[in-house]
Amino acid sequence: MGREGIEEGDVSSSLLVKDRSQIRGRDDASVGGDGQSKGSPATAVVVISTLVAVSGSYVFGSAVGYSSPTQSGIMDDLGLSLAEYSVFGSILTIGAMVGAMMSGRIADYTGRRGTMGFSEMFCIIGWLAIAFSKASWLLDVGRLLLGYGMGLLSYVVPIYVAEITPKNLRGAFTTAHQLMICCGASMTFLIGAFVSWRILAIIGTIPCLLQLLGLFVIPESPRWLAKIGRWKECEAALQRLRGENADISDEAAEIKDYTETLQQHSEAGIFELFQWKYAHSLVVGVGLMVLQQFGGVNGIAFYASSIFVSAGFSGTVGTIAMVVVQVPLTALGVVLMDISGRRPLMMISAAGTCLGCFLVALSFLSQGLHKWMEFSPFLALVGVLIYIGSFALGIGGIPWVIMSEIFPINMKGSAGSLVTVVNWLGSWIVSYTFNFIMDWSSAGTFFIFSFICGITVLFVWKLVPETKGRTLEEIQASMNPFTAE
Repeated sequence: MGREGIEEGDVSSSLLVKDRSQIRGRDDASVGGDGQSKGSPATAVVVISTLVAVSGSYVFGSAVGYSSPTQSGIMDDLGLSLAEYSVFGSILTIGAMVGAMMSGRIADYTGRRGTMGFSEMFCIIGWLAIAFSKASWLLDVGRLLLGYGMGLLSYVVPIYVAEITPKNLRGAFTTAHQLMICCGASMTFLIGAFVSWRILAIIGTIPCLLQLLGLFVIPESPRWLAKIGRWKECEAALQRLRGENADISDEAAEIKDYTETLQQHSEAGIFELFQWKYAHSLVVGVGLMVLQQFGGVNGIAFYASSIFVSAGFSGTVGTIAMVVVQVPLTALGVVLMDISGRRPLMMISAAGTCLGCFLVALSFLSQGLHKWMEFSPFLALVGVLIYIGSFALGIGGIPWVIMSEIFPINMKGSAGSLVTVVNWLGSWIVSYTFNFIMDWSSAGTFFIFSFICGITVLFVWKLVPETKGRTLEEIQASMNPFTAE
């Protein structure tokens, strides 16, 4: 977080501006005409460290995707009712909420590597509890533990990747987190179509073990080491990340300046967020998460197989088709984010999810009216694929990018906690109630989701700023114009 960390500061802070000017003065040669650092190349250590970290993102995705292909098997083998399986599916998000709330303090206390290792222990125990469960209570305990580990990973993985990568590569490397979540969910859908639910849970431990082993060979975040005052270890880690012959003096000085500046600006409490001067940022940050979740993504992701079966289509074929669509479109969204801009991509993405839900709703409606019975299953398949592909393209990952850009640095910790809890709370509500509202009206469920996705397009158009190509200071100054002392 060298120069980029200082650029996260409140624009009203003269100290931050002074520090940034000093940094620029030290290394004019490394700064182009636009004031942006040319950055460093990606070394093997950075690439390997990122791959180890995003193994945790894969675990995240596999946990989310697990309940869809296993629903019928678990319910039949353990004799669960629909309500009991809904508890199992949704309790993951309860654990994730708890993990997310504790993640910041744990990551600051034990370090980024320590937190990843700690989280994977919970994930392994959770997967094994699921795999060997003979009763619903053990199944739920395993899912809860898995969710707790996932909540920790959802915070610490992108933080670690952002802290070890050079500024010019940070965006692309950080978005690997979302891509690997998608890969984890997709591969779980795919493998789950061919193996039993117990074997699928055991397979889930493999990426956990890979990350645990990898943590022994990657460096700790130099930013965290600087934050706790271990300067020599910070420089050693930074040297290892940038290469044996790289000149790290300027970046190390930036990290030191940023750390000293941060220590002079105490972290604001969560209640300080609810001031008029932060209203726009708060509405955008929380609003995007609410709309993202209530657009139905976790209901569809958790229970995709049963949706296809209800629509009269093969659950196995449908989930395989989801894999084929989801991964490449997530990768495309990563590429387009810094080309098209955040707003256009989110509006196109939300419009696509609106259309997808509308088509699924029409499929269920036609079945209820006994019209176009031979076409309605394919209409449901097309609708779900359009939804999943569109979600992966933008609205799945961009709200997290926007959230990281719109709050001043002294508010980022509190804002991040609030937004993450809101996201997981919405996820729990949707995943728990989905089966019940589907029983009430399958067509009505997807008409509601379609309406919310349509509202998302309007919300982005009217309230969300375009942040592409702007410094964090410029974004925060435009959104929080009354923060000057």
